[in-house]
Amino acid sequence: MGPLPPIRVADLLNKRFFGYLSWLRRRRALHRPEVLAALAKDLAVSNADHLVITGDLTNIALIEEFAQVEVWLQSLGSADRVTVIPGNHDAYVAVPWETTLAKWQAFMADEPNAGGQPRPPTGPDAFPFVRFRGPAAILGLSSAQPTPLFCAHGTLGEAQLHRLGQHLQKLGQEGWFRVVLLHHPPSLEGIARRKRLVDAEPFRKVIAEHGAELILHGHDHKFADVRIPAGRQSVPVLGVPSASAAHSGKKPQAHYQTYAIAREDGHWRIEVTARGLDPVSGRFAEARRYTI
Repeated sequence: MGPLPPIRVADLLNKRFFGYLSWLRRRRALHRPEVLAALAKDLAVSNADHLVITGDLTNIALIEEFAQVEVWLQSLGSADRVTVIPGNHDAYVAVPWETTLAKWQAFMADEPNAGGQPRPPTGPDAFPFVRFRGPAAILGLSSAQPTPLFCAHGTLGEAQLHRLGQHLQKLGQEGWFRVVLLHHPPSLEGIARRKRLVDAEPFRKVIAEHGAELILHGHDHKFADVRIPAGRQSVPVLGVPSASAAHSGKKPQAHYQTYAIAREDGHWRIEVTARGLDPVSGRFAEARRYTI
C-alpha cells in the first residue's frame, strides 16, 4: 500500500469514507512508501527467479490507485517475473474490472501450459490462473469481494474451488511443485469472523483431496506457519507481515520471504528465508531461515 492519490468527495460516498478515515488516523503512518522503496531495492539484489504478491496493493480501491499500482508493478519487473492476486482492499467497494484489476492482468494471466491459449483474466471467472516458473506451477486464486461496512471477509466460491481441484489433480500427476496463492488465510480458528475466509473448510477439503506443495497467503499481516493434512503428508500454509509496515505495533514490521525449492530423494525440500526491515538502517536484512 502506497500513498493515496487525490480524492474527490464523490469517491467517499460509500464504504471508502471509513477506509479513508482509517488511512488518515493510522495507516498512512504505518504503511510507508520509503519502506516499499527499500523493499524494491532489496528485491533487486536478491536474485529471486519470481516474485508473488498476495493482495492488498491498494488502500480503498480508488480507480487511480490501480493505475499507480500498475506502474509500481512494472518497476519491480516484467510480467513474466511477477505474479499478483487481489486482496480485500482491492475490492473495497464494487468497481468495474476494466478500469481496475484489468490494469494488472498481465501479472495474472494464464499461460499455454495450463491448457489452450493464454487468456487475460476478465473477471472472477478467470480464477484460478496458472503460471509456470522452473519446477513450480503457480495457481492464483481470488477471495477478494466487496463486503459490508466493518467487514473484510473473503470467499472463493464453488466454481473457483472446483476449477482449483481440477488444476491441482492434473498438475500433481505431471509432477509440478504446486504453489497456491490466496489472500485470506484458510484458517478455521484464530482469525476474527469478520476477516475470515468464509469457505475455508471447503478449500481445505480440496487441498486434502488433491494436495499441493505450498500455500501462501496475505491479509493477516503476521507470520503464519500451519499445515493442512493431505493424505499421508501435510501442506505448509505460510503468511508474512505487511511488506510496507514501517514499525511494529500489534503486528510485526515489514518482512518478505524467499522460498528455495529442490527435489531430493523423491521429495520436495523448501528452504525459507525471512528478510525484515531494520528500523535503524531503513534496510532489509535476513531475520531467520528454516527448512520444510
